[in-house]
Amino acid sequence: MPVDIKRVLFPTDFSDLSLHALSYARELVSLFDAQLFSIHVIDEAYQYWSAMGPESVPIGPGVEDLTAMAEAQMQRFADEHLVGLSCAPVTHITTGRPFAEIIRYARENTIDLIVLATHGRGGLAHVLLGSTAERIVRKAPCPVLTVRSAQHDFVMP
Repeated sequence: MPVDIKRVLFPTDFSDLSLHALSYARELVSLFDAQLFSIHVIDEAYQYWSAMGPESVPIGPGVEDLTAMAEAQMQRFADEHLVGLSCAPVTHITTGRPFAEIIRYARENTIDLIVLATHGRGGLAHVLLGSTAERIVRKAPCPVLTVRSAQHDFVMP
């Protein structure tokens, strides 16, 4: 059965690790003449409260401000890293739990492949923070390619 990839999802947190994974996504998009979709999820856990109860006050910017900042950052990211593709890329910003929103977006947009970076946390950090990539791999509606670090470059045969 031939592999037919037409829609590739690239979740990004705008980190250097995600940029390394982008090189894989771009090569696969080029190889399969596919369209690239890029999503950034504003983690709903961003908001910390200084006190409990009716007088509690959020610490940090509000959702509207975070969304505006993320949209500006995504535009800069797209202008710098998503140019030169044969098919116009699609970008999306949303708020929620990153793994859940990435999976939801993949389902709603019939994504054929997800390419994402993993921070490679181990031990206690993995137990305490969990792994977004691991959750996506387990629950995604399509294959997932995880890229751990910049130690290996993607080289076409």
